[in-house]
Amino acid sequence: MLIDRKNIQSVSFNHATSQVEIIDQRSLPFRLEWISLSKIDEVTTSICNMSVRGAPAIGVLAAFGVYLAVQEYGVNTPAFNEACHRLKNARPTAINLAKGVNIVMNAIKEQSQTEAATKMALDTAIAFMESEIDSCKRIGENGLTLIKKIHEQTQKPVNILTHCNAGWLACVDWGTALAPIFMAHLQSIPLHVWVDETRPRNQGARLTAWELHQAGIPFTVIPDNSGGLLMQEGNVDMVITGADRITLNGDTANKTGTYLKALAAKDNDVPFYIAAPSSTFDFDTEKGVGVIPIEQRHRGEVAEMEGISPSGEIILVKIFPNEFPAMNHAFDITPARLITAIITEKGIFNANKNEISRLL
Repeated sequence: MLIDRKNIQSVSFNHATSQVEIIDQRSLPFRLEWISLSKIDEVTTSICNMSVRGAPAIGVLAAFGVYLAVQEYGVNTPAFNEACHRLKNARPTAINLAKGVNIVMNAIKEQSQTEAATKMALDTAIAFMESEIDSCKRIGENGLTLIKKIHEQTQKPVNILTHCNAGWLACVDWGTALAPIFMAHLQSIPLHVWVDETRPRNQGARLTAWELHQAGIPFTVIPDNSGGLLMQEGNVDMVITGADRITLNGDTANKTGTYLKALAAKDNDVPFYIAAPSSTFDFDTEKGVGVIPIEQRHRGEVAEMEGISPSGEIILVKIFPNEFPAMNHAFDITPARLITAIITEKGIFNANKNEISRLL
């Protein structure tokens, strides 16, 4: 996507330095800062501390992490395998992470020479990244048809509600849930986006809003729990969110709060779409409810909030005392019955086993 007229990816490889470069999402929207990574454990840390987040982006970064591990430890050594295991388990819910690791490890498993393995690992990681970018672009093209249809029917700006951040920051380029929105804007279809703030880390208010602002797309940041009222009032034409894992029956894990938006959409006859590439599907798991592991992150994300001081310094403030207990589920699961359809790079599918099996 374009920032200051320059095409920028949230994850990229610098051939001159042999380092992986990521946008530090923790600094946005206040500052655009980069982090250079040269070791696999730096990749693991960046995923754990959410310098980079979003299922497709962490999958791509994980693929490059395996390449860095070959450089550092050689191929198929105990240290290499241990480092890859740590990376693979850095965050348990998003299946893209494990897929990114496995794709590169499987590509080099027959290699015994470090030099050949290094080249193959890099080539595989780059190919995986380019494939994910292409998938997101196609998701945008497929989702565009849904937005265009609503606009043709109403002849009014299309009001879209989204939750968390599923734009290009989360996906290297284009995004999933935001890709159709970007495509529609490029075709001059009038839009307005309701942006959930997305507590506790505020990825909607900080990241989605920043992306839309950069693209010149009208939006409004709203409290997470305002979506239902907006739907009741007829101010939402459709809901689009991303996903971190989709099981064979269509159950979908996404940022906590997604389930509540799906319930409100169902009650108000608002179409609810999931946008995700094939890499986000877990074809080995039959259902999601009670099965997909739900990451529980530390209480500080709930008890504290980042902001910017009058002097321009990013500061952390407490919003309730340390002695107050807090729980922080990072994801919830939306049952397939609440999902109108799933937008993928291969087309738009109903959220059921027969339809999803076609993706295989």
